[in-house]
Amino acid sequence: MTRKTRSVAFSAAVALTLLAACGSESEETETTGDAEVTKEIEIGVPAGWDEGVVVSHMAKIALDEQGYDVTLTNADIGVIFTGLASGDIDLLLDVWLPVTHSEYLESYEDDIEDLGTWYSDAKLALAVNNDAPIQSIDELADAADEFNNEIIGIDGGAGLTRITRDEVMPTYGLEGMDFKISSTAAMLAELDGAMKEGRNIVVTLWSPHWAYGAYDIRDLEDPEGAYGDAEDIKSFGRSGFSDDYPEIAAMFSSFEISDEELSAVENYVLNENADRDNAETVAEWLDENPEVRERLTVE
Repeated sequence: MTRKTRSVAFSAAVALTLLAACGSESEETETTGDAEVTKEIEIGVPAGWDEGVVVSHMAKIALDEQGYDVTLTNADIGVIFTGLASGDIDLLLDVWLPVTHSEYLESYEDDIEDLGTWYSDAKLALAVNNDAPIQSIDELADAADEFNNEIIGIDGGAGLTRITRDEVMPTYGLEGMDFKISSTAAMLAELDGAMKEGRNIVVTLWSPHWAYGAYDIRDLEDPEGAYGDAEDIKSFGRSGFSDDYPEIAAMFSSFEISDEELSAVENYVLNENADRDNAETVAEWLDENPEVRERLTVE
């Protein structure tokens, strides 16, 4: 399938980015017999989901080195799912199932392809400073004043936000608390400030995440299981992707990364070198960890 133009009506901001990219870059192709096959691939990167940021950059670096022309487009997760289903985006490498992104799968499952799981122990949680006066979410309502009566969240389109608002807060009687929905960056800034000042704080968080290594924090127990069990992080493609790129689909179907590797690359890129370009720092980390780069080799 050749995609020389894109119709990206799902987001004006993303559309402008894509049009600029299309205007400045020529599409790379390879010839097989009489047929021309595009080698241009677009990966949607969900804003604020750190594991998706680093893995998407890994994939771009590895695939670019193998002759593909990969573009990363940052957008809200809902926008990316819409683009994936319409065929305007080729890949999304940060789909959490069976719970977090289930509503998107229900809406678009006929128009997208499951390419496999690359991480199998992802968890959602409410996290607090380690010396907070409570151990469990079922204690939070009574101790709300200890946390300034607020829960610090991330972006409104995130599955973590939906589950916290629609499942966790009603289950534990937290409707009286102020659920501050903002962005991952804003949440981490609030967490950083509270930890430096020695204040109690409760934030929505997920593991794996570099914050668990950078700060003295812990998850609140979830006795009712409102956040669900551990989830898989999966790669999805647009409909027809595995037919167009069977070699890449096969690579993603076998790709895995360990807890230690994912924590290490997130910490190096998004914490220790947060003020530098992500593409540069991911490339540096891959240079130091060639065994991970090898897993992203197309056969």
